[in-house]
Formats: sequence, C-alpha cells, structure tokens
Amino acid sequence: MSSRSSRTARVTAGALVASATALLSAALVHPAAAAPAPGSSGGASAHATVAVLDLDGTGRTAVVRGEDRAYDTASIVKVDILAALLLRAQDAGRPLSGAERDLAEPMIRRSDNAAANTLWRRIGRAPGLAAANERLGLTSTTGGPGGKWGLTRTTASDQIRLLRAVFGSGGTVHRGSGGLNADSRAYLRTLMSRVVSGQDWGVSAAENPGSRPVLKNGWLQRSTTGRWDVNSVGEIAVRGHRYLVAVLSDGNASMGDGISLVERTARTAV
Repeated sequence: MSSRSSRTARVTAGALVASATALLSAALVHPAAAAPAPGSSGGASAHATVAVLDLDGTGRTAVVRGEDRAYDTASIVKVDILAALLLRAQDAGRPLSGAERDLAEPMIRRSDNAAANTLWRRIGRAPGLAAANERLGLTSTTGGPGGKWGLTRTTASDQIRLLRAVFGSGGTVHRGSGGLNADSRAYLRTLMSRVVSGQDWGVSAAENPGSRPVLKNGWLQRSTTGRWDVNSVGEIAVRGHRYLVAVLSDGNASMGDGISLVERTARTAV
C-alpha cells in the first residue's frame, strides 16, 4: 500500500470513529443501509466540483472545474457559522466571550457537532446565516432546515467567496455592516490552521510538502442513499503562490473514496 493510501486509510478510520456518534446525535444522519458496492445498480456515481483562486495572481475571479451546482456542506459550514458569530460580536462592539470561544474552537479544530448545534442556534439558524452571508458576499448558499446545519447547500464558487472574506485583506468594516475585521479574520485563520491530526486531509494534498494545513473539512453519509458527501476548503501554498481552494463532492460510495476524490481533484486543479 502506498504512503498516500495508508494516510487516507488512517484519517478515514480516525474521522469515522470521532464523528459517527456525534453525527447521529446532531440529527444530521440516521442509521442507513450500506452504500451500494462499486458497479452495482444502486445509487448515482460520485461527482466533484473545484474552485480555485490564486491570491498572488492577477485574476480576481475563481476558476471553476466541474458543474458549479449546489452541494450539501456537511461540516465545512462551521466556518460560515463562526463567521456569522464573529459578525454578531463585532456589531455588539465586543470580542467573543470565553463561553463562545469554548464552543468555537472545538467546532473548527475537531469538528465538534454539539458545539455547532449551540452556535447554530445562537446565530439564529438559517436566517442568521443568510444575513451574515449577505454581508460576506455569498450569493448561492442556503442554510439547512431547522437544526440541520449540515444540510446547508452551497457551491464551490460561493465557498471561495467565504474564504476570501476570511483570508483576504477585508474591506471597510462598520458596526452593523461590512465583513470580518482583522481580528476576526485572524482568529478564524488560526483555528483552521490547528485542525486535529486525522482531519487535515483534503485540499492540503495539493500544497507544498511540509506546509501547515489551513482548512476545514466536512463529511456526511446521507440516510436516503447511504452515500457520502465529502468536502474540503482552505488556503494552500504552491510554488510560491497562495491559493484558496474549495472542493465539494457527493455520491461517494464511502468516506475513503470521497477523500481520495477530493484530494485528487485538488491536486489536478492547482
């Protein structure tokens, strides 16, 4: 087995153990029948879309490969949830409280679903996310129904807009308007650079060896099909340039297959 295959197997096993119970308690999935085997007649084939923006290039528009349609976010929406929380704190003229940080940090660093449940309610669920996204420039993201934040729908190009709001220089910020201020952007970037071991797969596969991953991943097995949504968004460094990369996929027969597809798509696109 190659070192890359071994790495994928390790992170898949670790993430599955860490997430299975939490996903069920968060009401994002229900126990499902096994996914159809490759080559069987059940289920659709996997699809992926990637969007890439070179922050150090001359272009200001992301390059998209694949159909720029909507996918389930799964846990990549946690970046958006935290951005919405930070905007609320900015509008109140205060930093995040200690209690908010105690929820935000595990939500991003280890993809804690219980923390996401609490913060989803705190930002006002889908309407609160929509209000934040209007300020952040997102145009194609719709919050999940009720408490099901993982069923938020988004496109790869909209995820690049969100990443620009986090990794860009930012525009003019006023209380009640504008995007994330410098402190908020730095806080989000720091948490994304400290994801736990086993959750640092994804777009990081395309970056320079030895670079620290700055990303957030999401994975979700759908109860209706048994197939997996697997996504990865973040910033990577390649050949002296910084790239924002968003890879969204669905219809994967397993989480491991999804990770392989996401990483292969990222490497091909950058």
